[in-house]
Amino acid sequence: MTNSLICGLLCGVAFISSPALAQSADSAAIPEMARLAKVFAGDWNTVEIMQHGKPVPDGAGRRGTVHVRVADGGTAMVSEGHSVGTVGGDLQWFITIWWDPNAKCYRFLTCFRTPADAGCELRGTGHWDGDTFVNDYEELINGKRTKMQDLWTDITPNSHTLTESHDVGDGVMKPYVVSHNTRQ
Repeated sequence: MTNSLICGLLCGVAFISSPALAQSADSAAIPEMARLAKVFAGDWNTVEIMQHGKPVPDGAGRRGTVHVRVADGGTAMVSEGHSVGTVGGDLQWFITIWWDPNAKCYRFLTCFRTPADAGCELRGTGHWDGDTFVNDYEELINGKRTKMQDLWTDITPNSHTLTESHDVGDGVMKPYVVSHNTRQ
């Protein structure tokens, strides 16, 4: 119930927000959000090239689009996307990222929907490691808390790669999903 309420409220805010606020990286209220907006705001095509830790045959991975914008007067960044493919199936998402000045990190609210499941959760703390944007979090996998990490790498004005990795033991992170994103 609480997750549904949070998701509903955030979705409502995102859809009611003025498009003028959302269009420009310059509208970010603080430097940390301006840096994210400069890199990620806009419309993207996405192609998953690895799923479940294995390369996806050409044309079989999820393909889709992502719209990323600054919202709430520049205090948050919202990502809405949809992708579908033979491998990985149908996936829709709504992600909100904001800067937490007290903790000095980015916070994430993620909402995902597949034909079999839907839900939202606070998921991770983000930071910049040089030119790589990192989100560290944990998920329950097969009944066990597992360290996970999203890495946005190879960032250029027109593309970036997103890699979701899982801790396979002793702190070794193994790529599980890899998506390549190109600006529309």
